Amino acid sequence: MRLSRYFLPVLKETPKEAEIISHQLMLRAGMIKQQAAGSYTWLPLGFKVLNKVVRIIEEEQNRSGAIQLLMPTVQSADLWKESGRYDAYGKEMLRIEDRHERQMLFGPTNEEMITDVFRTYVRSYKDLPLNLYHIQWKFRDEVRPRFGTMRSREFLMKDAYSFDLDEAGARAAFYRMFVAYLRTFRRMGLTGIPMRADTGPIGGDLSYEFHVLADTGESQVYLHKDLAGKTIPPIDTDYRGDLKPIFDDWTSLFAATDEMTDEAGFKAAVPEDKQLSARGIEVGHIFYFGTKYSEPMKATVTGPDGKDVLVQMGSYGIGPSRLVPAIIEAFHDEAGIVWPVSVAPFEAVVINLKVGDAESDTASIKLYGELQAAGIDALYDDRDQGAGGKFATADLIGIPYQLIMPAARLKEGMAEIKHRKSGERETLPIGDAVKKLVALIVPQRLDTI
Repeated sequence: MRLSRYFLPVLKETPKEAEIISHQLMLRAGMIKQQAAGSYTWLPLGFKVLNKVVRIIEEEQNRSGAIQLLMPTVQSADLWKESGRYDAYGKEMLRIEDRHERQMLFGPTNEEMITDVFRTYVRSYKDLPLNLYHIQWKFRDEVRPRFGTMRSREFLMKDAYSFDLDEAGARAAFYRMFVAYLRTFRRMGLTGIPMRADTGPIGGDLSYEFHVLADTGESQVYLHKDLAGKTIPPIDTDYRGDLKPIFDDWTSLFAATDEMTDEAGFKAAVPEDKQLSARGIEVGHIFYFGTKYSEPMKATVTGPDGKDVLVQMGSYGIGPSRLVPAIIEAFHDEAGIVWPVSVAPFEAVVINLKVGDAESDTASIKLYGELQAAGIDALYDDRDQGAGGKFATADLIGIPYQLIMPAARLKEGMAEIKHRKSGERETLPIGDAVKKLVALIVPQRLDTI
């Protein structure tokens, strides 16, 4: 993509309404535009990052055995009345009527709808286990939407729903998704820390939130220090085998929000030299809730003995539109965003410092084309603008590697690579630049762990 033809409305000043760094940088980097309270347009750069986050989520969901579908955003109130949650959910649910005065709602979650899909088509235990997921926009009428897309009213959500014949199968599904979440966040450069959590209006008795540590996090969290740097063991690509030991290993170390424990309890449970009290951003939540929805909605299958059995269920949510600012909170500096390669809007940018000069233009266009041919997601800054402005833009939008083409160096057959994360610059022959960038970028895509 040539930057001169791209839509990138960057801002020099920080908007006054932005309270936290991720909101400030998403506005300044031209990633989002606020349309109303808690409602945003995702501009091209932001949408590109969002799509990369979604792709990683989809890959890990598919790898775990979940199957993707797509459900409507507007749901019938009848399903929610059937489950008993229509009145219990509260004012966060946006209730509406269609022209026929039928009660509808803008879905805040999809347990009822997916249960209805299941009971319509699945009849036998032989069709289990089953895990269905979708990625869909949702709406919750927050009292005070704030922090940009971190806490917005309209948001993108991945929600998966598992169906099993018995509790043992349902808990196995829970452990499989637990591990899928660890992998998902790690591929984005994050350590997702699982914390025992309240089930809230979703219900059930087994619930874990995944938090990313950040100074601006909304929750006070307490955790064993060893969790922050814990690594994920190699896992079969199809998540086969017993994953409970991994679940037990991660959850054996203390981690909880202030809603689930107090500081005194934390200090009694964790050795003093291993205590970490911090702020956390919730980026995912998984539940096992048994027959909470299958029982009132009569979602059964015929068991091996020919009798009807209520299916055991779980649900698993990740907020992609919340993950984007969470990643920024974790990775930024004074100059702007510092994207991990796996979610960066562009992996490298070719910066032509003398647009209009035949030698500079030829060399820059050639390297840009070679990067594309090598499979690198590249941007070409071909704007007729000063070097300072080009460097500032590249730093602000956080592209991991800058391939700089100084006119004086080009005459010597040399170019420069700037590493956005460290600020390090290295000079190398132009002929080696693409090979070097490929060697730097490809291993950091974290396609496998």
